Amino acid sequence: MRHEVDFLVVGSGIAGLSFALKVAPYGKVCVLTKGDAAEGSTRYAQGGIAAVMYDSDSFDKHIHDTLVAGDGICDREVVEMTIREAPDRIRELVQYGVNFDRDGGGDKFDLHREGGHSEFRILHHKDNTGEEIERGLLEAARRHPNIEIKERQFAIDIITQHHLGQRVTKHTPGIECYGVYALDCDTNRIDTYLAKVTLLATGGMGNVYSTTTTPVISTGDGVAMVHRARGVLSDLEFMQFHPTSLYNPAEKPAFLITEAMRGAGAILKDRDGKEFMQKYDSRLSLAPRDIVARAIDNEMKLSGKDYLYLDARGIGKKHLIEGFPTIYAKCLSIGIDITREMIPIRPAAHYQCGGIKVDKNGESSIKNLYAAGECSCTGLHGGNRLASNSLLEAVVYAHNAAKSAIALVKSGKWKVKSEVPDWDAEGMVLNEEMVLITQTKRELQEIMWNYVGIVRSDLRLQRAFDRLNLIFRETEDLYNRSVLTEPLSELRNLIACAYLIIKMARARRENVGLHYSLDLVK
Repeated sequence: MRHEVDFLVVGSGIAGLSFALKVAPYGKVCVLTKGDAAEGSTRYAQGGIAAVMYDSDSFDKHIHDTLVAGDGICDREVVEMTIREAPDRIRELVQYGVNFDRDGGGDKFDLHREGGHSEFRILHHKDNTGEEIERGLLEAARRHPNIEIKERQFAIDIITQHHLGQRVTKHTPGIECYGVYALDCDTNRIDTYLAKVTLLATGGMGNVYSTTTTPVISTGDGVAMVHRARGVLSDLEFMQFHPTSLYNPAEKPAFLITEAMRGAGAILKDRDGKEFMQKYDSRLSLAPRDIVARAIDNEMKLSGKDYLYLDARGIGKKHLIEGFPTIYAKCLSIGIDITREMIPIRPAAHYQCGGIKVDKNGESSIKNLYAAGECSCTGLHGGNRLASNSLLEAVVYAHNAAKSAIALVKSGKWKVKSEVPDWDAEGMVLNEEMVLITQTKRELQEIMWNYVGIVRSDLRLQRAFDRLNLIFRETEDLYNRSVLTEPLSELRNLIACAYLIIKMARARRENVGLHYSLDLVK
């Protein structure tokens, strides 16, 4: 089937829905989401969204904290713009119906503090902030008459001049986006979606690793599509590993233990119950994530153990149960009472700081194609993301992209290519050997975890690249003769993302932020 809209949005998290709500008064909007509309990384965000809301804090402090966490390679102009816009974007979220916790009198927001922050500035809704943001935005989007949300529609490829028979390379000037091909996951039919403007808000690529806090749908789809379309990508060597996921090996994704718990007073301890962060950083358990994750990784390697502990008992029973009800209930469900026992934790792949390179308006190197949220690279995070800056970045760039996209549509400087052909699957056969896909995916994730994880080396990266090359050839051979399915497409996307992480990690010849190589230690 063929569909034509003014604004096409791929992804239904905070970035995609914020954009959709802002452009909806100016044309027909279609939101494609490959799972249920509420499923995605946004709803898994526990901690909150960072913003300077009161005089006790300042923009300069938040800017400084962001630059320090980014290890000196953030884009300062982007940092200043994003942080100064934050209060306005927070007020808009509240207008859309999002509820943030307030103090006892209800006059002010109750603010948390997290690692790397010099002040209490994290707006939250208990310990399920992302779920509350997703609820509010999704309800607002479903009420809008110009927004259509289509679930279980998996974007396969960006449509460019390549699909009109033109040879497109990374050196081709003026690559244009005309929409996407999308797989209907219920019928296995691939539809054509044409649009004046397309926004990718497809989230991250956490499932390129065997242990991750991200949902199973986070397979780097947007980054892989832009890679195949020959768009510009950047900084994918900076993969953030959250220091504290709940150690429960049978569970995927790994359950996140929010950094706000450390902000409230929880302390990292080794298997003997002793503190260890004093050996690594003067900020102790509230050091930035890259430092804490490497410290935990090193302690685990030294001890030969699979996990360490987070001791939250000092926070107090009442505060734990009321302030962190989701974590309390989750731990209790596996037999751990966090008011009396320490929480077993280990690092897990969590957030990509790089992605589709965009300007301050969220526009990519491909004309008429925007990106926002985790799949994008804005320059805000630099080498390492400051906690709770991700939701902020998503809503700020969704706002800027919407302004730019509205102006573009009004100007008429876009092309809807009615001559774009439909997807051609002639001669393909349905592959029934799912074991080929599931086993290859598992192998890929183990390669990335063992060789391209928290600590790297030239030898590990070379070994990962060699093994990935074999996996790539096998999977492309399968793809070239098979009817396209969601698992096969996700595998191809994960392989593309793994390749990009390794390629950029090998090119980065300095230890900075989240990229740490034993061969670059001075």
